[in-house]
Amino acid sequence: MYSKIMLPVDLNEESSWKKALPTAVTLCRTFGASLHVVTVLPDYRMPLVGSYFPKDFAKKAHAAIAEAQQTFIQEHVPEEIQTQSVIVDGSPWEAIIKAAKKLEVDLIVMASHNKRKFADYVLGPNAEHVVHHAKISVMIVR
Repeated sequence: MYSKIMLPVDLNEESSWKKALPTAVTLCRTFGASLHVVTVLPDYRMPLVGSYFPKDFAKKAHAAIAEAQQTFIQEHVPEEIQTQSVIVDGSPWEAIIKAAKKLEVDLIVMASHNKRKFADYVLGPNAEHVVHHAKISVMIVR
């Protein structure tokens, strides 16, 4: 039923993957699917954001996240699961949807946070936006 499953994670926020990862792994095992672990970075090339950082900051940030994501995969994803590490830039929900389309995934498995932060009230939670705007199936894990 599913051949490619996406798992968006915030490596600094365990609640973004603690419950969603075991669900994604179970689905990968059940369907023989590959797992695509996606981390979203802010777009440092935007003038408003980029002006506050050194010129090569985006490149260094990508390298650091790539290393952290590989460590995350080695520590938390079973070896038998074919896994791809993906790093994208931009607004979290938009970047997740664009990456899902580009990777041609069948399912997005992601966590939903019940903790409301100020940004959630202003922008709306990322999971809600992904559910409403994605053209593929989305499983929200609580």
